[in-house]
Amino acid sequence: MAAIQKPWYREPWPWILMSGPAAVVVAGLVTMALAVRTEDGLVADDYYKQGLAINQVLRRSERARELNLKAQVSFSGSRVRVVLQGQAPPDLRLRLVHPARAGRDQSVVLHRAARGVYEGSFTPSSGEIRRLVLEDAGSTWRLAGTWNGREETASLEAAR
Repeated sequence: MAAIQKPWYREPWPWILMSGPAAVVVAGLVTMALAVRTEDGLVADDYYKQGLAINQVLRRSERARELNLKAQVSFSGSRVRVVLQGQAPPDLRLRLVHPARAGRDQSVVLHRAARGVYEGSFTPSSGEIRRLVLEDAGSTWRLAGTWNGREETASLEAAR
């Protein structure tokens, strides 16, 4: 009695052998879509200029130390409040820097509400860690610190 010959597409082995290369093609397409849609936030076009700018940042932190500046930042909903110990300029700028994505950075202008107290509003993030940088309007000094996104307060001081 002759065995009945099944067509190739009814056999399991061709499909098993084709599934590996098919999975690689799908993974390659997904990787390409991610690469095209997302920004390379860590790559800088002007890395040399940024390296030179480090000396300016160090001078600004040094100036904050000379002025004996310290700040306490409080977050409540979309409001931010800064209590600054030391020299009290009319306005301040607070930058909330995302550790990996420059597109998620925020800059908040803080206006004086009372002597040494500044207030402003920002767009709350979903508990992401942020680097906080507080500077005067003329960028002559700066204070820095880290905020984990879930706490209500953060302390800022001159970087060493």
